[in-house]
Amino acid sequence: MNAVLLVSYDGTDFCGWQIQDNGRTVQGELERAIAERFGAAARVTGSGRTDAGVHAAGQVCNFALDDGVHIAPARIADALNTVLPSDVRVLRSAAAPEAFDACRSAKKKTYRYRVYVSRREMPLLERYAVRVGEMPDLAIMRACASLLEGEHDFAAFSSTGSSAKTTVRTVCSVRLSERAECGVRLLDIDVCGNGFLYNMVRILAGALLDCGSGARSLADIAAALEGGGRDVLGKTMPAKGLTLLGVEYGQDPFGAPEP
Repeated sequence: MNAVLLVSYDGTDFCGWQIQDNGRTVQGELERAIAERFGAAARVTGSGRTDAGVHAAGQVCNFALDDGVHIAPARIADALNTVLPSDVRVLRSAAAPEAFDACRSAKKKTYRYRVYVSRREMPLLERYAVRVGEMPDLAIMRACASLLEGEHDFAAFSSTGSSAKTTVRTVCSVRLSERAECGVRLLDIDVCGNGFLYNMVRILAGALLDCGSGARSLADIAAALEGGGRDVLGKTMPAKGLTLLGVEYGQDPFGAPEP
């Protein structure tokens, strides 16, 4: 069976998604749980590799479950959750077509970068958001977001160390929303695209916030998209503010929603 999982995790205490020799990873915990519950080793393929400290609300992954294991596909989630640590949970499980690959079959991904506005740190927000001292100008940020949408060369929005063959990507949408929580303003930056370079969303979020604070202009962002280097933009924002919201495929690998 080609089993597909919808996984949520708190990335705070992980060294990222991908298995490493010297660190705790989400892929490693899932593969350990599969071996423990089903008695066979399996390689789990994720839709992409989240970095250390990055969270996921809707990571998608798949693995080959041995034909000798007899379990209803929808029950795989419950079976794995009994042995997974508390910061990783399988939300849904299903049998996907044999050709389905969580990484290669992905069409779009949506990430959220969250900041909150406060003079002082808020303990109930710090784990999943980054503090800024003043509310940025949302009108300017939305103008900047419009510049970033579409197909561009995002070389200036990538950290060194990327193995990508091309730096051209399509950003389908950049949406900003705000609300109140814990007595402060929360600002969510949702970015949907067909793929992302190394640290691209965190750099993009920083560029938007720099525009909103007046540290950079729309002309600076346009210059970055027209061939500027990484030094044209500001710092890479911290990992803790980033969450993988969801992954879109040509056909929903989970089929109909659970009742």
